[in-house]
Amino acid sequence: MSFSKIAILLPFLGCVEGFVLPFPPVPAGVSSSFSVRSDGRHLHLRPALKTAAGASSVDISSVKTDSITGPTTLGPLPPLEGFDGKAGSSPALTTNNQGGVWVPQMARPRRNRKSETLRAMVRENIVLPRNFIYPLFIHEERYETEIPSMPGQKRFSLAGMMAEVAESLQFGVKTFVLFPKVEDRLKTNDGREAYNPAGIVPRAIAMIKDRFPDVTVMTDVALDPYSDQGHDGIVLNGKIINDETIEQLCKQAVCQARAGADIVAPSDMMDGRVGALRRALDSEGFTDVSIMSYTAKYASAYYGPFRDALDSHPGFGDKKTYQQDPANGREALLEAALDAAEGADFLMVKPGMPYLDVILRLKQATNLPIAAYHVSGEYAMLKAAAERGWLNEKDVVLETMTCFKRAGCDIILSYYAKMASKWMIEDGLI
Repeated sequence: MSFSKIAILLPFLGCVEGFVLPFPPVPAGVSSSFSVRSDGRHLHLRPALKTAAGASSVDISSVKTDSITGPTTLGPLPPLEGFDGKAGSSPALTTNNQGGVWVPQMARPRRNRKSETLRAMVRENIVLPRNFIYPLFIHEERYETEIPSMPGQKRFSLAGMMAEVAESLQFGVKTFVLFPKVEDRLKTNDGREAYNPAGIVPRAIAMIKDRFPDVTVMTDVALDPYSDQGHDGIVLNGKIINDETIEQLCKQAVCQARAGADIVAPSDMMDGRVGALRRALDSEGFTDVSIMSYTAKYASAYYGPFRDALDSHPGFGDKKTYQQDPANGREALLEAALDAAEGADFLMVKPGMPYLDVILRLKQATNLPIAAYHVSGEYAMLKAAAERGWLNEKDVVLETMTCFKRAGCDIILSYYAKMASKWMIEDGLI
């Protein structure tokens, strides 16, 4: 190999000790190479000759080196201005043919970041309005009520709900999930109001589907909004009982399906509820109604503002006997396997931001679509920081949504669904 060819490779080798290059022709029975070494300021090319097996010496007098032009020790690189060369290291700099400073780096990832056009062309994950599900709080009142712990969010009257759906559709948001604030007089331990066909949720579903038939309506399946105990299931002797609760949840899901729900979403975390709901829906002819299971719903401190919105704080204790321990990641894989086997159509992780690792695990473990719930506490944190000027609200929200997508989410439930979609459109991102 000629020196000129070797020189082409040197930028890749300047910091590699003992890298071997082909050497010019040598006598028979002798193998050759260049050994390239760097002392920080020089590159040294040293012949490394080996004899055939058994030979005791090598006569290198006949080695032809006329193809090598220039010394085997390269001259010093031009010093970096202001750098004294001490401390045992030096920057890997030289000059290009134009006399400018040059780092001999062939691969430069920044080239694909130099313009928005290029960045967009190679962008790996893109969030679109169709990826969002917008949670709406509803109540029986004829007016909207602000939720102090969730600035910008309201409990909507049914008329206000319809107006919010109509506005959201303008920004491409077409899927909504309904959460009711139930009057105290209707709350019981068995949550029977959950399957009242004249209740607020069935009426809300029917209103939306009648006016906007192409909108997808998702409903929450759990007893806590309807429970006088504030728990997701029936309470007996201070314990949340599993199987009796599931019987009530099946009635609730069928009631919602009859009203026109497209997706039912059990958030209760009772064991076996997905399979029971699937059988109940199918037996009533609702084979097309999907189930989005709250597969990995953690006993999280991030739910406080949501419970404020629905006035559904637990009447005693906590929910750690049925919701997952935040310390557990592998357990989510067990829940995912069970839900998938029982007929779930989507798997959800809740909360979202603190559990991106769980989202990734589920994405890698199943072919089912993965959803994340960007919950009320996460929303409230971003709002509080933005209101104090500590964060740029739009930028941090859009980054957060992209992170969900990058972690593996196909679907994002977020109170920012409408605003995030509006910002995307205004900024020309979609």
